[in-house]
Amino acid sequence: MSSSPSADQAVAIDGVEHRYGAVTAVGPVSLHVPAGAFLVLVGASGCGKSTLLRLIAGFERPTTGTVRTGGRIPEPGRGAGLVFQQPRLLPWKTVGGNVELALRYAGVPPKERAARVPQLLERVGLHDVAERRVWQISGGQQQRVAIARALAVPNPLLLLDEPFAALDALTRERLQEDLRQVTAETGRTCVFVTHSVDEAVFLGSRVVVLTSRPGRVALDQDIDLPRTGVEPDELRGLPQYAELRATIGHAVRSSQEVAA
Repeated sequence: MSSSPSADQAVAIDGVEHRYGAVTAVGPVSLHVPAGAFLVLVGASGCGKSTLLRLIAGFERPTTGTVRTGGRIPEPGRGAGLVFQQPRLLPWKTVGGNVELALRYAGVPPKERAARVPQLLERVGLHDVAERRVWQISGGQQQRVAIARALAVPNPLLLLDEPFAALDALTRERLQEDLRQVTAETGRTCVFVTHSVDEAVFLGSRVVVLTSRPGRVALDQDIDLPRTGVEPDELRGLPQYAELRATIGHAVRSSQEVAA
């Protein structure tokens, strides 16, 4: 649940409203995310999920209130790794070259870059495609490259804006499993945007449901499910999993009905 601000908060959103002209997209919202948490924002289209993510990334400034990451006002391209709906890779570079470029921008020395690229690709299950061009691999593999690139920079915060939305169901489930494992291993704080209730419950250690515009907190739910040592099918078969899906699904539907 949301807690009072403290030094260990990876993300602190306090009294935030954000407007585009006369339209209020978000707010007021206050959320405090401790280090190592996996926060999922879920809600209908237009509820302000992506707006909140842009505020956390520093791409926009709130109209009122404050956003801090690691105790500081966020700046674009600093302090957070970003994964979008589309991979946004450089097609003229190889898979390894795209990851190497992220390391170069982070100031990693050449010898260290050469060692870390295969490690990062191995982490996302792409150890055998480093020399291929981006257009030679599948959409799911491209999204894995985007995740590897985000993990390349040692930022403690990872922001993901519906990264699996355009993928087929089987690829989406596989990447959900990969992301869950990688974030559990690295301990990075994540903020993940989705429309999917099942995806929210599967990935999150905490789920926040936003109302329709203006986006406000309709439900702030801790997900008390094991993060490691449980197979995905076993996890989805737990009674608690079904209960959480029902609770969050009801909150999403109710928030839309109230707005209507």
